[in-house]
Amino acid sequence: MPGENLTRIEAQERRAVVDTHSYEVALDLTRGAEVFGSRTVIRFAAAEGADTFVDLIAREVREITLNGRPVDLGAFSDSRIALSGLAAENELVVDADCLYTNTGEGLHRFVDPVDDEVYLYSQFEVPDSRRMYAVFEQPDLKAAFQFTVTAPEQWAVVSNSPTPEPQRHGDGTATWTFEPTPRISSYITALIAGPYESTFSELTSSSGRVIPLGVYARKSLWQYLDADYVFDKTREGFAYYEEKFAYPYPFAKYDQLFVPEFNAGAMENAGAVTFTESYVFRSKVTDAIKERRVVTILHELAHMWFGDLVTMKWWNDLWLNESFAEWASTIATAEATEWTHAWTTFNAMEKTWAYRQDQLPSTHPVVAEINDLEDVQVNFDGITYAKGGSVLKQLAAWVGIEQFFAGVAAYFAKHEWSNTELPDLLSELEATSGRDLAGWSKKWLETAGVNTLSPLIDESSDGTISRFGIVQTAPADYPTIRPHRLGVGFYDLTDGALERTHYLELDVDGDRTDVPELTGHRRPDLVLLNDGDLAYAKIRLDERSLRTAIAHLKDISDPLARSLVWGAAWDQTRDAEASASDYVDLVLRNIGAETESTTVRTTLAQLQLAANSYVAPETRDATRERVAAGLWELAQAAEPGSDSQLQFVTAFASAAATADQWDQVRALRDGQTRLEGLEIDTDLSWQLLVSLAAGGRVGVAEIDAALEADNTAKGGEFAAQAKAALPDAAAKAAAWDALVANDEAPNTIVRAAAAGFVHPATVDALRQFVAPYFDMLLPIWESRTYQIAQYLIVGLYPAPLADVALRDATRAWLAEHPDAPPALRRLVHENLAGVERALAVQERDAE
Repeated sequence: MPGENLTRIEAQERRAVVDTHSYEVALDLTRGAEVFGSRTVIRFAAAEGADTFVDLIAREVREITLNGRPVDLGAFSDSRIALSGLAAENELVVDADCLYTNTGEGLHRFVDPVDDEVYLYSQFEVPDSRRMYAVFEQPDLKAAFQFTVTAPEQWAVVSNSPTPEPQRHGDGTATWTFEPTPRISSYITALIAGPYESTFSELTSSSGRVIPLGVYARKSLWQYLDADYVFDKTREGFAYYEEKFAYPYPFAKYDQLFVPEFNAGAMENAGAVTFTESYVFRSKVTDAIKERRVVTILHELAHMWFGDLVTMKWWNDLWLNESFAEWASTIATAEATEWTHAWTTFNAMEKTWAYRQDQLPSTHPVVAEINDLEDVQVNFDGITYAKGGSVLKQLAAWVGIEQFFAGVAAYFAKHEWSNTELPDLLSELEATSGRDLAGWSKKWLETAGVNTLSPLIDESSDGTISRFGIVQTAPADYPTIRPHRLGVGFYDLTDGALERTHYLELDVDGDRTDVPELTGHRRPDLVLLNDGDLAYAKIRLDERSLRTAIAHLKDISDPLARSLVWGAAWDQTRDAEASASDYVDLVLRNIGAETESTTVRTTLAQLQLAANSYVAPETRDATRERVAAGLWELAQAAEPGSDSQLQFVTAFASAAATADQWDQVRALRDGQTRLEGLEIDTDLSWQLLVSLAAGGRVGVAEIDAALEADNTAKGGEFAAQAKAALPDAAAKAAAWDALVANDEAPNTIVRAAAAGFVHPATVDALRQFVAPYFDMLLPIWESRTYQIAQYLIVGLYPAPLADVALRDATRAWLAEHPDAPPALRRLVHENLAGVERALAVQERDAE
């Protein structure tokens, strides 16, 4: 946004003249609902006589003092305070009024509709600690941070250091004076304050230190929080990481706080991790969500070492933080918790995300070119997280898992409390593995795109394999052919089950790799490349294997192998190599037998995308009706009370497309139709109501009545989604104005309403908003924070239209705005890519 950007060159130039020592930040949270007081003392070394700037976003600056001398307040402009004539050692004092936000960036303020209690939490990654205090906002200017906080005396106040006893002032307020942190980056500092409920435990670190543990949540949600389970998973993660990393937990305590209106899944603030309240389960949730919570807990815990103890120098190595935490949390979940099939979940969810992201025009190398803050904001994507995690899994297989962990341990020991770049990690892995990783890094981390691997099989007259090869291809725009460590599995039908009968693990490189070890074997019913999912690549099935998979997908006994086949079928559909209608048939025939919750969740989402956007337009209505009918049949046939029953019911409600189907949704919600074992709890009742709203079966009055019965934060989000899903033109216009013309809605309401606005059942009502959508792009980008702008630009794009007119309008905007901010153009390019792919798949489906 104008005046709030920071370039890599500026950061490098500033780092060359500044070295930070410490911050003392005093915050006054007793000054009302809009602003809080922020007084910062920064001590830092500098090149004598140099000029630089410090970052701050504030409503007003009252005082700037540098080395005892007042600085003209005109030095504060946009998001910077200019500093000149620096000494070798400096003390800067900045006294300001900063603004609370409702966007989930900076210091977020939330009022609980249940009891009117006020809750605060900070969220600083990437560049938002400057919204709470004056700071050199870049990760390689680490310092010790000491916070002093004045707040209502009944509040809990949490930061990176252990919470001290407050000094009470006798007027209802108190002051908490925290001990300084170790040397950390500003983006992982934290403040969480409000009347949070809490419970505490402890564990003994491998160092012998006792680590206090805390779990916090809002009063009105506390009854739903299973804190003991959170503690149990945390202990399992501590034990696993401390053993594998050979480095004790580096901070004084470990608090986990479930906070309202959170944009992401969680944030790795040092010793004070914040989580979305979606992980506090007030209604029944799927096993996919339960497992995701465990992976997230362990993801953030891994960051205490990788990201917090050792931090990237600049945001181009953001992937090192996120990819490592993604990989580490998955292996820890699989090996240290009851969720032993976590790698199947990783394949179904993370890899699906990575493959999709890696085929967008905005794809980029894992080590991305990050020129400024806007670049990094749009880079929290499937490459940075999921492809990077996949590549690290491949690297661990290539160098050996023991050697990999040994290299990581050496990396932590060598670079503790400092900043690093990619070569710092690779050099330690080379030392422990004996492998030269320069070529591997160049092909895997410094180039973009995903390869496709296909089997080449010749068969003798006696049914044995006379030649077996693996053919590797790459897209024309990203022609890198890469080395892969992968498995090849042979599967045969035995007593109705498709079981693995032979397995070979090997290195693959080049356009074709011959595999003489497989010659002479009887050709199996199914040949599965990348069995075990070590490699990052799309796979193809030979014709015989494809026929077997279509007929017997549900009979594959291994859940990871099934997930790979599901993924291959979807890839071929998305690539317009197979019919979307055939994919619909495949899912409806086989998904009822799938046992892995995340596989079901991912596949059902893909099924609905296929029905709504990928089948030929002339068959779309009939396909949507058929999909909804099939999902209802699956729901009725599912085991009572099962995870699949819940998933099929919610998918049916989302897919409902005819009057009879919405009648069934209403009957289910009202209790006229009952499914054994299915409770229509609060959240499911809302999901059914959103469906009825999209079908035009309820109006604003019924939605308001539901909100009155559930006047909670979550109820407000569902109500916003339902109102935006109403299909009539007036309702759509009102929803549009509430989001675009009005900037008062908080982040989660914006996100929920945008999801309702583009509900596929209301696709015809979206045509009138194509022109207004493009008209609003630049004004929204320039006037809203990044997070809100992204929600609107991605969320309100009328993708369900999936037609030539939308494609052409999107291309026209890009052609007419070549000088629009690159990050904005990237979001629009990604929207366009979805429509272009849909049109190609529609054309294939029509053949």
